[in-house]
Amino acid sequence: MAKGTNPGRRSVLVGAAAVAGTAVATGRPQGVDARTPAEGPWAVELFTSQGCNSCPPADAFIGKLAKRPDIVALSFHIDYWDYIGWKDPFASRDTTERQRAYARVLKQRYVYTPEMVVDGLGHDTGREPGPIEALLAKAQKLSSRRATPELSRTVGGPLSIKLAAFALQGGPADVTLAVYDRRVSTPVASGENQGRTLENFNIVRHLEVISRWDGSPASWTIAADRIQPTQGVAVLVQHADHGAMIGCNKLEPAYSG
Repeated sequence: MAKGTNPGRRSVLVGAAAVAGTAVATGRPQGVDARTPAEGPWAVELFTSQGCNSCPPADAFIGKLAKRPDIVALSFHIDYWDYIGWKDPFASRDTTERQRAYARVLKQRYVYTPEMVVDGLGHDTGREPGPIEALLAKAQKLSSRRATPELSRTVGGPLSIKLAAFALQGGPADVTLAVYDRRVSTPVASGENQGRTLENFNIVRHLEVISRWDGSPASWTIAADRIQPTQGVAVLVQHADHGAMIGCNKLEPAYSG
């Protein structure tokens, strides 16, 4: 489903288990050869809507990507399709504005759903894996170094975020926190997906730029009551104002999906 100027025109690091003690996502994903120059992980952001009948294949694909330790997969539910018969319970104006910001940076003529943005570098529908894998390969090739944040959290405790010194090029970076629900099933009573039960994965429920970073060693603490025990957290480090990713990481409770 595409959206142009006319609204009515449609065309881990490890999935770290939270166990007694401290769950930690360090700077190296599991399963990546230690000799690999760019260790990842890399970010894939899906812009989707429960009111869009083209989105379920991309929703399913982001669910598969979410299981990969080398991918930080996030679903952002947009609100501009809410008027066509089903109000997406996870949609927000903030997530819609994030998509519009990417559209400006990536010089898109319009926003559309489904859309996957890979590491802030490029986009495709996400309905087929091939183009997304090609964008991931491009991101990996371009990333000779990553500013991968170290995340740690004791069970029920605050989240600690640490970044080592990094030689930023092209200006400062935004450090953004995303808190997300791992998996939700929703019976849809109306609209284009009427009668279906939709499965959504890594649904962002809170998004916040916690700092503009100059590359110096830095750390932040996020209060425990801002993250539910079953929720995952991701930290994105990208060139300011929705530029290319410099690094990212995730920390998640145990999950079998």
